[in-house]
Amino acid sequence: MGLALALGLSLALAHGLLVRAQAERGAERAQRKSVVALLGLTDLVQRAGGTGDAVGAVVAGWPRTQGGAARVIAFSGIKLEASTFPEDTGDKAAPRRLAREEKPLYDRGQRLRAAVETNREEGGARKVEVESETLPSGGRLLSAPVEVEGQVVGSVEWFTPVLTEAEPISWSPALLAFLLPLAACAGAVFALSRQGARVAVAAVLFAAGLGGYTVYSLRTLDAELRETEEAVSAELLTRGQTAEKLMATHSLSAEPLLKPGVWDADAMRRPLGQLSDAGVPDAGKLAERGARVRGDAGKALGALGVLGLAVLLFIGMGALHRTVATAVEFRQAYAYVAPAMVGMVLLVFFPFAYGITLSFTDANLYNSSQPLSELWIGLKNYTDILGDFSFAKTAADGSLVFNYLNFYYTLLFTILWTVTNVTIGVTVGLLLALALNVPNLRMRPVYRVLLILPWAMPNYITALIWKGMFHQQFGVVNHVIRMFGGEGLAWFDSPLSSFFTALATNGWLSFPFMMVVSLGALQSIPGELYEAARVDGANRWQQFTAITLPALKPALVPAIILSVVWTFNMFNIIFLVTGGDPGGSTEILVTQAYKFAFERYRHGYAAAYSTVIFGILLIYSMVQNRMSRATEAA
Repeated sequence: MGLALALGLSLALAHGLLVRAQAERGAERAQRKSVVALLGLTDLVQRAGGTGDAVGAVVAGWPRTQGGAARVIAFSGIKLEASTFPEDTGDKAAPRRLAREEKPLYDRGQRLRAAVETNREEGGARKVEVESETLPSGGRLLSAPVEVEGQVVGSVEWFTPVLTEAEPISWSPALLAFLLPLAACAGAVFALSRQGARVAVAAVLFAAGLGGYTVYSLRTLDAELRETEEAVSAELLTRGQTAEKLMATHSLSAEPLLKPGVWDADAMRRPLGQLSDAGVPDAGKLAERGARVRGDAGKALGALGVLGLAVLLFIGMGALHRTVATAVEFRQAYAYVAPAMVGMVLLVFFPFAYGITLSFTDANLYNSSQPLSELWIGLKNYTDILGDFSFAKTAADGSLVFNYLNFYYTLLFTILWTVTNVTIGVTVGLLLALALNVPNLRMRPVYRVLLILPWAMPNYITALIWKGMFHQQFGVVNHVIRMFGGEGLAWFDSPLSSFFTALATNGWLSFPFMMVVSLGALQSIPGELYEAARVDGANRWQQFTAITLPALKPALVPAIILSVVWTFNMFNIIFLVTGGDPGGSTEILVTQAYKFAFERYRHGYAAAYSTVIFGILLIYSMVQNRMSRATEAA
């Protein structure tokens, strides 16, 4: 049963991956052929000047698939210059001015023009220059800009009714890879009596079955890739010959030299480089891409093998039986725990795992629609973060200039921020707790309530209040300074003064927690210990160091660990009070990660940044717990 379940599950997933890969390859083939047709027609329209009778003749003579159509929009005069769409006949035949309801055609062309101009100004390829839209009918509409003498003067649209060319994958190889190992395993069961030997044989047969299907899958993918390149090459050669005939027939411009290979391009109109300028497949590029595809497929199938082998061993070694028996025996307890576990999986574990996965990609605002597999860059984000040590350099005048975006500068500032805040919080909180613990203190409940209020208020409200207090013109702090003859300060114009504002705000927020923890621990210390110490002649300082501090340690150390983690990630105070000013000098790691994600839109980089933060805090907590032993029961 273990072999059947593990092998069946692995082969079903492997077959699904193969079907998906072939469907993607078929869609890619159809998409590339459509782009070739679109850009080839665009090339001819540009050679015809973008307007005039020659454009109509080129559109009419350009080969189309059954049910396909093309149209040319001219921006000058907002005209439909040429069209083979069924609706553009009779009174609506081209050339004519676009109707009001056809405004989306003109708007699409203007978007393409804006994309071309933006990419040209920025010297890169950021905006899509070939739009692709799936229509309700299931067809695909592609659009490309028409450029004449360096100016975008119109657009070409190309419609194809179907964009898939995938053939169904037979189940026969998967069934064969499933049934043969099962038959061999059935014979081994009767020949072997020991459970360990049976499991070992089942593992070998599992590897043989999945390995055989892996070989078949890799060969299928390799053949499909080669077929895709040959199909696109054939499309390019055919359309290149047609283009030459149309150029000769209609006396189109022969400059620049016709290169059909550049029609096989991406959404930025950059040649994919899989074919030569003449449209012939590049054997070296094909072999390189084939190796990459086989490598990716091999990794996926290898992961399936590990998963299937784990299932096989889990069942074969009796772990499944023991798990089921335990679940049945304690079913009531598991029923109570299940809702919490489901919530933890959905709200904690899944986002955490997704964030770590995202950290290995180049995900950003402009490629968010692409699958993560296409954005995978491995450890590059981590090497960029941890491998850049240029956090400071010497300027021409000899002064030291800090790179505020550097990870190590931000880390050092975050450590300084954490240490100073925790020190202030623990010191002030402990002193106030000692004061409140004085015997027979009058109005103690009132003092306790008043001192807890800063912690009870939402910290973002407190942060905004303190930010207003440090306002240069209207803040109460500067107002008090002016009352005593001083001049108001621009608190957020200097890194040091800006840091002080955040420190004061967070200090106000942090001391009540430490005060409550310390006060609770102080009240649990038996008074007899102090009486015995006084009898022995111990002064107050000796009583504090010998009795109070050791007794506080079990409660205070975990509180300090929590305070360090909270302060290390204190997003609200930095974000709302200083905003990182001036120039990002007061950013801490968590606010820097936020800005990489939602202001610079580098989502993969920000995910890696956040993972590094998690790693730092995890290591800190483990080391602190090991050193203090504070979490162990006394």
